[in-house]
Amino acid sequence: MAKPLDGVRVLDLSKVLAGPLCAQYLGDLGAEVIKVEAVGQGDETRGWPPFPAPGLGTVFLSANRNKRSIAINMKSEKGRELVHKLARSADVAIESFGTGVAERLAIDADSLRALNDRLIHCSISGFGRSGPLKNSPGYDVILQAFSGIMSMTGDEGGGYIRSPISPIDQMTGVHAFSGILACLLAREKSGKGASIQVSLFDTALGLLSYNLQTFWERGMQPAKCGSSHESLCPYQAFEASDGPIMIGVANDNLWRKFCAVAGLDAIVDDPRFRTNADRVAHRAETLGHVQLAIASRTVEQWNTALNEVGIPCSPINTIAQLLAHPHTRANPMIMPYDHAAAGRLNCVGHPVTFVGEERSAGLPPPMPGQHTDEILREAGLSPAAIDELRREDVIG
Repeated sequence: MAKPLDGVRVLDLSKVLAGPLCAQYLGDLGAEVIKVEAVGQGDETRGWPPFPAPGLGTVFLSANRNKRSIAINMKSEKGRELVHKLARSADVAIESFGTGVAERLAIDADSLRALNDRLIHCSISGFGRSGPLKNSPGYDVILQAFSGIMSMTGDEGGGYIRSPISPIDQMTGVHAFSGILACLLAREKSGKGASIQVSLFDTALGLLSYNLQTFWERGMQPAKCGSSHESLCPYQAFEASDGPIMIGVANDNLWRKFCAVAGLDAIVDDPRFRTNADRVAHRAETLGHVQLAIASRTVEQWNTALNEVGIPCSPINTIAQLLAHPHTRANPMIMPYDHAAAGRLNCVGHPVTFVGEERSAGLPPPMPGQHTDEILREAGLSPAAIDELRREDVIG
């Protein structure tokens, strides 16, 4: 069955997480993705442990399915010529080099779109391509710190905590993906490509939208909330008799249901607790009543009782518990596949369901330069020309 992006060719010149994830999503939707890697080095996440096989760090595996890899020395003139040759027949090019590097390598928007005016060029950076910090390196954790996100993470009085899922990197990849899809749609009308830019800094600001709105209203640094929410109460983790459970009483109707289940009828209409705004204003008292009730039963008992009346809640699962849960097992997002070097592996699929179509893992993440000869032959180079480029260390 045809996929939405069948026939679209993507030149993935990016590395680490945001760009590769974007390109993987395009590949999941049917695009042909050529991953251009440096000779002898490749994407740096290949070297991030743990490793099911040499050169296949798990971060790399998570973001590089449905791609073929070509190894090119883009610092050489002949290497740049090869990239330009591939760009002439590409629909999309993605790069994530430091500011000014793409221009030196002649893979920036102006250079590549001069060769192909239908090309959609996406540039990914840490702090954007303009402004005082345009030359600063940007990694997810650096933007968590710079943007103020880290100042709000964790418990009051605790240390500084990095969100372990790299949300800024991953969301930047999603923003790049959505921008590229919009440009592909616009190109159907105009016949022309486009240049777009996304940055971890812009993504961080976007993720902070309601936090910034609250700051503008109050004019003060938000307190660290731990598992709670500054605008909702009770809405956090509580300790049951045998472990933690997350409970989200997000409105007053849920509060009345919760009080009925928890035996808190005596306070349900108390002026201190009647509305969410009242409960937020009297947070410590509210939490004291709720915690005392929660401590009287087990996690399983609360999870069952609260779910029966539609109150959002969940045990705080480990990763192993998530994977073992019947709901996860019934979901096709987790897919097994075979890798020639690493054996049987699992992957997380594209998180969009196309109704009536079966998910598949597609091509396994490539080894460095695995498809170099194949891609160059398709581009019209002879075996002799390819051998000569390899002798000159232009390709690997």
